[in-house]
Amino acid sequence: MKSTLTVAHYLKENAELLANKIVDDIIKKFGFQVSEEDINQAIIVYAEFLSFLSESIDCEEGSVPEQLLKWSRENGEKTAAKHNRISDILIRYPDTRMVFADFILNVSAEFGLSTEDVILILKRVHHMLDVSINETVLAFERKSEEILEKTKTELRELSTPVVPIENGLAVLPLIGTIDADRTEHLMNNVLPKIPELQIERLIMDFSGIVDIDSEVASHIFNIYRVLGLLGIDVLVTGLRPELAISAVSEGIDFSSIKTFANVKQAISAINK
Repeated sequence: MKSTLTVAHYLKENAELLANKIVDDIIKKFGFQVSEEDINQAIIVYAEFLSFLSESIDCEEGSVPEQLLKWSRENGEKTAAKHNRISDILIRYPDTRMVFADFILNVSAEFGLSTEDVILILKRVHHMLDVSINETVLAFERKSEEILEKTKTELRELSTPVVPIENGLAVLPLIGTIDADRTEHLMNNVLPKIPELQIERLIMDFSGIVDIDSEVASHIFNIYRVLGLLGIDVLVTGLRPELAISAVSEGIDFSSIKTFANVKQAISAINK
């Protein structure tokens, strides 16, 4: 007990100095450059790490310093924001573990700790590093999903523009793959804006659609019906045979739909 308390006091009193040595030893093992900012931040984190370790030596296992958790999350988020791989961070942990293990063994030998005490301290160190890895990966995944969702939203905005052609006439080009998310975006964000643009006629152009299933085909033609209820004359262009077959299989009646081969033909028909 006396030996572990002595070690705890040593770690706490020399946390910053020891952290500098640990970070220096870790970096020497890396086969890549580490920025000065990352080095300084690591020293701060590991100084708190050692200080916390000193307090937890004779306490119940399970807690982790808040600074370590914050640093781990920030590492994960920063890596995701730069579109780097999570492996860029995880590759550092084996060397970090080895340096910490050597450090603990050296300190334990210096202060004459028992094997049981050494194992206890190593368990605390590895527990905190494991929690750090978990927090880093979870933060990376959350940030990556956030970036992906933002990108998808931006793409939906770009891929479903209402393009004015002349007074009262506009084109809604449907581009790419139409899925449930795109359909929901059309219903909730595009359709409500069309009456505000004082559009009397709208050309829905399907020529840029890559793929569409029967369920989404049904939703798309529901959009056609909604526009009709709003008093907007809708013309359909670029309807390929396979898309028409999907629509028919859903029981959609084409008899009332004005269809043209392309946008140019539709505009010519309007101006006759």
